[in-house]
Parts: sequence; C-alpha cells; structure tokens
Amino acid sequence: MPFARLASATTPTAHLGLGLAAVGRPGYINLGREDDLPADRGVDALRERTHELLDAAYAQGVRYVDVARSYGRSEEFLADWLSGRPDIDDLVVGSKWGYTYTADWRTDAEAHEVKDHSLGAYERQRAETAGLLGDRLDLYQIHSVTPDSPALTDKELHAALAEAAAGGLSIGFSTSGPAQAEAIRAALAVTVDGAPLFRTVQSTYNVLETSAAPALAEAREAGLTVIVKEGMANGRLAGPNAPRTLRAVAEETSLGCDAVALALILRQPWAGVVLSGAATVGQLASNLHAAVVDLDDDQLSRLAALTEEPGAYWERRGQLPWH
Repeated sequence: MPFARLASATTPTAHLGLGLAAVGRPGYINLGREDDLPADRGVDALRERTHELLDAAYAQGVRYVDVARSYGRSEEFLADWLSGRPDIDDLVVGSKWGYTYTADWRTDAEAHEVKDHSLGAYERQRAETAGLLGDRLDLYQIHSVTPDSPALTDKELHAALAEAAAGGLSIGFSTSGPAQAEAIRAALAVTVDGAPLFRTVQSTYNVLETSAAPALAEAREAGLTVIVKEGMANGRLAGPNAPRTLRAVAEETSLGCDAVALALILRQPWAGVVLSGAATVGQLASNLHAAVVDLDDDQLSRLAALTEEPGAYWERRGQLPWH
C-alpha cells in the first residue's frame, strides 16, 4: 500500500493531501473561486498556479496529491511538475477515472464532465493516465460511485481492475451523493477470487455532511485507507461564507475557519488523508494549520449542531454554479 509511506511520516501535515480539482481547469463549483484565480485562466496560467501549489505543499510536508481525468489538465500539470523533480520519490499520487472532461477549457460549457463507469471507459482512461503519469501513479480510483453504479456489479471490470492491482497499482473508489454510506458498503463487498478489490475509499465528509462516517469507520476497520474530500464543502465553510458558529470557534482558536473545519476531520480515527482543495498558496498555508488546531468539548458540540440532512446538503451542492 502506498499509504504505508505516510504511516511513518514525522511531519504533522503528512496526512493532509492536495487535490487539484480547483486548479486543473478554468471552471469549478467552489464558492469564491472567481477571486481565487488570475483573470487569465489560460492553460499556462493554471499550470503555473498548480506548480506553485505543488511546490508549497511539498515544502510544507504534504505527501499525497489527488488528480482525475475529469479535472481538466490536472494529470498533465502534475506530470510536468514531477518530470522536473526526479529526486522526489516519497510522493503518493492518486488519480480517478469514470468522468470525461468535456468543457474544452470553457467556463460556460453546458456540460463540464460526463460520467461513464464502463469497462471501455476504464480502458481508455487508464491508457490516457498512463501516458501522462506512467509509473508515478500509485492509486487509481473509480470516480463518484453511487449505489446504482455498474462499477459495483461489472465482473469484467472487476477482473481488469484486479489485473492492474496484481501489477502493483492500488485500486480505490470515491463516492458522492446522499447515499454515500450505501455505496461504500456495497463496494466493501466486491471481491475478485475471494479477495477484496478496493484498498481505498474517498468520500465527502465535513461539518455539514457527516452521514458517511459510520460506513467510513467500517471501511477503515476492513483495512482500507480513507481519503476525505470536500472538507470545506466547496467553499461553504470558508471565510465570509462560513456559518456563524464556525466563525466564532475559529476566532477562539485564532486560526481560520478552514483550519478549524479540516481539523474536525483530522480528529476522526478513520481519516487517513484529508484533502485541501486550495486554489492559492495562502489558502494552502491556512489549510495546513489544521494540523495544530486543538478543539475542546464545547467547541466540538457547537460545531456538531451544524450538520445538515444529507438530501438537503447534496441538493444545495447541486445548485452551486460553475465559476
């Protein structure tokens, strides 16, 4: 398991990862993003921003980077960065397949990505990822598995994934939507020749959306590494957008709302890696302060009261505009 490298890491930020969804393409649904990126959203500008973030993250102890085929040119940007740093051999790289980026570098596209969990989509996207990341790829995840996903029942796909695992690649899956727990439990039951197929799970969990927690604890107990995404709820927990309670707790800790929100996740015993989706170096630095936030019982109780009903949370997420 590539994540075994993090188990012995001594830097407090080793279990915080960097996700490149927000900087690998010109459009995304994070609140405030229109102010986070330069007016020039060209390929070269976002490549430069991505490299700045990777430099800062690595220098500050981050050792996991998360990309995806649908995150625009995120794999390409990461590959470029890695090629210029051949001495870096302790970075764990994860990518995802299952969505195809279709926006053609436009922010006003009618559809930014198209979902396809078929064997054909896997074979095509696996070749595309291999062409960019080669043997630097440690983890390949099925992107956004839901309970009705054919990826949970397609035996031919399972066999192909198991073949990749036999070749040394870790196989995982991510989840989205109000039925994350159901999808996680269904994926835990997937086996090939009697052995569990998946080694990691990446799910949305934050102070507003906690419904996947019991299933994530079960995944951890089953031996999977748990990666947490959207810890900032796509910007709803950052700065001026944050609930009043979160702003109050952040003021008490003398740190940002983002650090407090991520610290709450780091406290979970099942959380292996917690992703930062920072779009600026300043945001990243603030996110990484999560490693030193200490929350007392009263603060934890007040934050727990912010939890929303999953259906309402995901309905609101679905209404967020692409910026």
